[in-house]
Amino acid sequence: MTHPFPDFTAPAGPARIGIGGPVGSGKTALIERLIPALTGRGISLAVITNDLVTDEDAERVRRSGLIDPARVRAVEAGACPHTVIREDPTLNLAAAEDLDAAFPGLDLILLESGGDNLASTFSLDLVDWWMFVIDVGQGDDIPRKRGPGIMQSDLLVINKLDLAPYVHVDAAAILREARAIRAARPVLGCCCRPYGRDGADGTDGIDAIVDLIDREVLFTRAARQDAG
Repeated sequence: MTHPFPDFTAPAGPARIGIGGPVGSGKTALIERLIPALTGRGISLAVITNDLVTDEDAERVRRSGLIDPARVRAVEAGACPHTVIREDPTLNLAAAEDLDAAFPGLDLILLESGGDNLASTFSLDLVDWWMFVIDVGQGDDIPRKRGPGIMQSDLLVINKLDLAPYVHVDAAAILREARAIRAARPVLGCCCRPYGRDGADGTDGIDAIVDLIDREVLFTRAARQDAG
C-alpha cells in the first residue's frame, strides 16, 4: 500500500547557489577559487555555466583541472542572459536534475549566469541562495546605482580589490558604501586572481565567502557546532 503522505525523511537534493554579475566581473574566476576551497571542506559539488551562444565558460572550468569535467554542464541562453535564470529557468533546472541523478550524494551546485547588467536576478525556483559579483574596475559608483542584483542578492561580492589602486578606486570606501546601501545584507570583498600574491596570507576573501556559504546555505558549520 502506498503511503498517502510524502516522505519528509527522504534526503533533499543538492543546494543550488546562483552567481550573477556583469561581463568581466570575475564570476568564472570566483568559481575556480571556490571549487578547491569547498572540496577542501569535504563538499561534493558540480557547476552549471550559462553563456549566450557558447559553452566557453564551461570549457574553461572543465580544463582547469579543479573538478571532474563530467560535473560541469553548459546552458546556452540564446537570448538575454537573465531569461534562463529568472523568467524561464527550465534549461537550468533540467541541467541541475541531470547532475543530481549522475552524482548521488552531491551537496552543492554552483550556477553561473551569463554576463548581465545590474538588473539580473535569479528565480528562487532555481536557486536557494545567490550572490552578485561586481568589480572595482567598473567604477566606485556601481553600488550607488542600486540595481536589483546589488540590492536583492544574498551576498554582494566586490572583486579585484587588488586592482583598486590602478583604476583610481578606494577599495575600503567602495566596501563601506556598499555595506551602507545594503544595510543588513552581507558584502564581501575578494581578489579572485591575486596577481603577484599566492593568497596564502588569507586576505583574498575566498575563505570568508566559503564561511558564509557554509553557514547560510550548507549549514555544516552549524551542525558541527551542535555536535560539539
